[in-house]
Order: sequence, then C-alpha cells, then structure tokens
Amino acid sequence: MPVGHAIIALWVLFVLSWAVAAFWADRTESTAGFSTELPYRSMLLVGAILFLIPAHAYNGWLRIWYPGIPLAWICVVLIAIGFLFAWWARIHLGRLWSGYIAKKSGHRIVDTGPYALVRHPIYTGLLLAVIATMIAKGSVPGIAGAILIVVGIYTKARTEERFLRAELGPGCYDAYSVRVPMLVPFM
Repeated sequence: MPVGHAIIALWVLFVLSWAVAAFWADRTESTAGFSTELPYRSMLLVGAILFLIPAHAYNGWLRIWYPGIPLAWICVVLIAIGFLFAWWARIHLGRLWSGYIAKKSGHRIVDTGPYALVRHPIYTGLLLAVIATMIAKGSVPGIAGAILIVVGIYTKARTEERFLRAELGPGCYDAYSVRVPMLVPFM
C-alpha cells in the first residue's frame, strides 16, 4: 500500500469511527454557546479545508519538501499512535464526551488514564496526527492548514478550560490544571 493511501485510510477510519461514537454520550446540561465556539470552529474549518488539499500533484513552490519513504512511514505510525491515544482518551472519558464545549449530566473532572498525562488527551492525539500528516505532505496548503488546526485546537482547549472552571468551580479545575500539563505530557 502506498504511504498516501495509508494516511488517507487512517484519517477516514478515524473520522468515521469518531462520528459513530458521537452517539455515545450523556445528556448535555449546558454549553458554551455558538458565539463562544465560533472562533475556534472557524479556524478548524478553514484549516481542515487547506489540510485536505492533496499534496501528490504539487511541484515547485507549493511543495516545500518531499519526505523520503522511511520518514513517510514513520509519519504513518505517528498518525496511528495519535489516533489510538485520542481513542484511549475518548473511551476513558466515556459518556462525558461531547463534540461541543459542554457540561454533561453528572459531569466531573476525569484525572485518570490519559487524563493523568495531559488535560486534553484527545486534542494531544489529534495534534500528533495532524503534525505527522503535515510532515508527510510537505505542502504549503498542508502546512497552513496544520497551523490553523493547531491554533484552533489550542483555542478550543483554552475556551473549554474557562467554561469548565466556571461550571465546575475554579478550585476543582485549578487543582487539576496545576498537577497535569495541558497538551504535552511531562511538561
């Protein structure tokens, strides 16, 4: 299987499985609201559009580098690891998961499993997959898309933390945020 097909297959499998799993969640009690989520959702949408532009047809200035086959396959492995880490977090979070910034019925801080390593392990896994894909593509639109996605995910994480701090109480969330890094383990 060519490297590009492997990367596409991983992304399609992840997106489809994630969409199916979206039905496995508790009732939402409150959300941050559309206007709060619009900035990061806009960045993610534009980033995803740029990120989806195929890199195989680029020559010249639109293609900054051509990763060798070994590096490209290392990127495939890193993409898979990122998705597995995100899925571990999603399964560990269980029915508290939401595609929106939301407070679920019986919401609490989960600080075990991957949530003991980073406060946002789903985002960490996605960031690893996005960065590895960007390296494998080496294209200007891929890099621009990845930058927007990274900024969008970081913005969402910060927005989510402000929301949870307000909903669950600052003392509860602050204690967790002091103990556990935001996105990069062991930092």
